[in-house]
Amino acid sequence: MARLPRLIVPHQPHHVIQTGNNGQAVFHDDDDYLAFLGWLRAAAKTYKVQIHAYVLMPNHLHLLVTPADEDGLGQMMQWVGRYYVPYFNQKYGRSGTLWNGRYKTSLVDADAYFMLCSRYIESNPVRSSLVARPQDYRWSSYCHHAGIRPDGLIVDHPKFWALGNTPFDREAAYVALFDTVLGNEDLARIGNALLKGWPLGSDQFKAALQNQVKRRVLPAKRGRPAKIKQENA
Repeated sequence: MARLPRLIVPHQPHHVIQTGNNGQAVFHDDDDYLAFLGWLRAAAKTYKVQIHAYVLMPNHLHLLVTPADEDGLGQMMQWVGRYYVPYFNQKYGRSGTLWNGRYKTSLVDADAYFMLCSRYIESNPVRSSLVARPQDYRWSSYCHHAGIRPDGLIVDHPKFWALGNTPFDREAAYVALFDTVLGNEDLARIGNALLKGWPLGSDQFKAALQNQVKRRVLPAKRGRPAKIKQENA
């Protein structure tokens, strides 16, 4: 099914992915990761986008964000690319595009899927066999949520705050979530929604969203409309 036009709704969480062109690496060393995060932090502040979770993988990145308006997310991503791509090209003696087209995003039902998306993002290095444990990967927000290392880029979402009354309680509850590996069904549901631009949520959430934005938010069903049977004359 065709991917729908990008849907951005202010004050709602969005799961974002951006990948390297033809799967190529977009980060090679620590300086690359640090440079990208520095520009991302500046852009998020400028364009009023709260970043709740992230992971920078060697050839792609994931973000879980809440924009304050319809334009901020796109402006943030463009601004970061405007600085990072020339930096990367000059450093590695290359030219041309770095990204595989525009970023992709999926609107997230916070009640049903916010914590799942956060786990999906921060467990990516483990699923990719880069590390054995999420805390062993430097370039994600897991260590912030686990209370290992604060990250000034992160704005904690109310769903994270709801995990406990104290920082220790919240961090312990978050770490405990990772004791259970995400199932294939959850992985497929999150991945498909993200790559195709579908909202991720319950049927009730999708119906309310469609009514709110006054546009179709899910792909049309395949096939031709059913023919109406006519009685013999």
